[in-house]
Amino acid sequence: MSGQDTGGPLLSGRGMIGGYGGADILHGVNIEAHAGEIVVIVGPNGAGKSTAMKALFGMMPLREGRVTLRGADITALSPQDRVKAGMGFVPQTGNVFASMSVEENLEMGGFLREDDVSETMEMVFSLFPILKEKRRQPAGELSGGQRQQVAVGRALMTRPEALMLDEPTAGVSPIVMDELFDKILDIAATGPAILMVEQNARQALNIADRGYVLAQGENRYEGTGADLMADPEVRRSFLGG
Repeated sequence: MSGQDTGGPLLSGRGMIGGYGGADILHGVNIEAHAGEIVVIVGPNGAGKSTAMKALFGMMPLREGRVTLRGADITALSPQDRVKAGMGFVPQTGNVFASMSVEENLEMGGFLREDDVSETMEMVFSLFPILKEKRRQPAGELSGGQRQQVAVGRALMTRPEALMLDEPTAGVSPIVMDELFDKILDIAATGPAILMVEQNARQALNIADRGYVLAQGENRYEGTGADLMADPEVRRSFLGG
């Protein structure tokens, strides 16, 4: 697991209430992540996990509640302005430009930056060596796991302080899942807070500093990854025994 700081949270969502079409999906959800910390959100389908991520990133307006980054209120900022402020978001689907090469995808990730992105690109290639090998290849020709690496690498091109991953291991093999989790640990070790929604709850909690269990749009449990894994009620109700 990664180390974590002792100050206030880098990213925080408090009392988040909101949804779509007048129907609330989140009912006062609280989520926070510290620098260098891996935080995992787990829970059953329909619990509001991905909705909470979208609310934190500004993709869904909140009816009540507030989101802060480094203590500054960003509740009213657009997703693009949140990227400029230091956030990165990797959606579960549609997260690469299939017809563009790997290198072009990474360049698109750095388009908001006004400085030279080559050093950051080399960092991404050192983290994901297969992407350097396939840098000229269209992203759409890559395997599912490799496309996820492109998506994460593109988000890293903005040098985010808070990196949000929505189901990063969806649809990949167990071996690729383990590799992606290892890379997530490597990324956290470089400093950013990582907030991740995962269906592979046991494996995700195994690498998490802290975790949240959501159910029916509310916080049900929270604690260290180890504590949640050891909690018999969490295991019985949410981890399959």
